Amino acid sequence: MNELGAWAAAVTRLGKRELGLVATLFCVAALLLAFGLLAGEVMEGDTMAFDTRVARFFRPLGAAGPIGPAWVHEMARDVTSLGSMVVLCFLLAATVGYLLLVRRRGTALLVVGSMLGGTVISFGLKLLFNRPRPDIPGGIQVFTASFPSSHAMLSAVTFLTLGAIMTRVAAGARLKAYFMGLAVFLTVVVGLSRVYIGVHYATDVLAGWCVGSAWAVLCWIVALRLQRRGQVEASGAAGEPDRTAHADSKLSVRTLR
Repeated sequence: MNELGAWAAAVTRLGKRELGLVATLFCVAALLLAFGLLAGEVMEGDTMAFDTRVARFFRPLGAAGPIGPAWVHEMARDVTSLGSMVVLCFLLAATVGYLLLVRRRGTALLVVGSMLGGTVISFGLKLLFNRPRPDIPGGIQVFTASFPSSHAMLSAVTFLTLGAIMTRVAAGARLKAYFMGLAVFLTVVVGLSRVYIGVHYATDVLAGWCVGSAWAVLCWIVALRLQRRGQVEASGAAGEPDRTAHADSKLSVRTLR
């Protein structure tokens, strides 16, 4: 009882920020633990039965392609391209350009660091585990290792980071929930498309989601810590005010007089 009372007293002394940080770090630890357990099972071959069942759901034995009409196949290829390096780099460049224009240089640097770090981690893990791709006749040719899925991981890193940025500037809980919901949705559909078109096992995608989400959350924790130290622009600090617009408004007032 005394120990429980001491724990309760310690929790009550923590502020909202500290509790939020503890909860966030717990989430990161859980994601990394899930990845570690999953990686161990994959390397031992214990997930192959599960991966095969999921693959057969999307592509039954003897089928020339995945389930669904031709337009679904084409849509899946379009969706999976949202997680490609080319599309994500274009999105990254557009975001960084905007942040620089509104004088959020620190935030822009963090976004670039998040993406570059995620890319290095993704390809490093691929080299470490070196899991072969699914052997599907007539499938898309891919030359990198399978585990973890870089599309799933980098989609999580990019979309979740951008969603978090938008929640910092959005007004109202509904708009914040919309941006984060959209980020999660895009991350999920890109990962599912990789399994559907047959270039990844389901466990590759799950692992990519775990590591990508953990990395995105870690980067955002760093961003918040730097923001409190004044090294990164706070939310709403979108640079200097538009002096041109202010001058125009003063001129219009003088004209009316």
